[in-house]
Amino acid sequence: MSARTAADRTAASYDELVERVLDGDFGPDPRTTRIAVAFATRQSVRHDGRGGGYRNEVLSLRLAAAVGSCAVEPGALPDGAVDDCVGADAARLLAHELLPVRVAALDAYLAHVLPHGPAAGARPWPLPAGSSLVKSRARARAVTGLLDVPPGGTVLVVGVVNSLLEALRARGVRYIPCDLKGGTTEWGERVRTDAAAELARCDAVLASGMTLGNGSFEQLRRHALRHGTPLVMFAQTGSAVLPRLIGAGVSAVCAEPYPFFWLDGGPGVVHRYGGPAHPEDAR
Repeated sequence: MSARTAADRTAASYDELVERVLDGDFGPDPRTTRIAVAFATRQSVRHDGRGGGYRNEVLSLRLAAAVGSCAVEPGALPDGAVDDCVGADAARLLAHELLPVRVAALDAYLAHVLPHGPAAGARPWPLPAGSSLVKSRARARAVTGLLDVPPGGTVLVVGVVNSLLEALRARGVRYIPCDLKGGTTEWGERVRTDAAAELARCDAVLASGMTLGNGSFEQLRRHALRHGTPLVMFAQTGSAVLPRLIGAGVSAVCAEPYPFFWLDGGPGVVHRYGGPAHPEDAR
């Protein structure tokens, strides 16, 4: 893979990416690679000093040294889904009836054949040891630093994370928070639930990789490609998938493979693809 150009390692759409993986364009035939471990991680959090909290559930699949993940709404993963993945080859899971399984399988395969790092086009960004809030804020700086927003511009944030909104507020950037859960932000702002209805009002989009697992990503990608709108993704879901779509609507990705920052208090790392370089990018 090291001899390939960047164009060889990208695709024009999510569906094309899956087709190319099945055709062996990125590495070994996925029919010959098997998932050894599958697991679900459930989390509930309320950071110190924050008025609200949230819950996460993530399906993860282990392929050799790589782990691919897809977040789901808590309780949405059917009983037996994890067991159904164990021992299955990646190709079979790429055709699974459940979209989160398909996304996690693609993520695991691509993380296996193109591990995050400079050879894959990534710039590692260190996260410090500390509390969940310390690490959340550090990740937020890594993510929002990939946004190139014009003065007075507005960012559509799809997948509300208060630390990201806090970082945008510190930059004086206007934003429209959007999340299927609705509700309000830490600052009492109403959270919209229909991202498509807000796209025309925004100069850039900052979206969670969870959009891959709920089926809303392609609409964002196509809009960004059609209108030249910067689309920056922060990705625990599909961290190895989304970098392969840079140039096809995706502008930049902050990729965070398992284990995620909220699982451990020690130092960590995220991987930035595209966007402006920064002195804090590890070399």
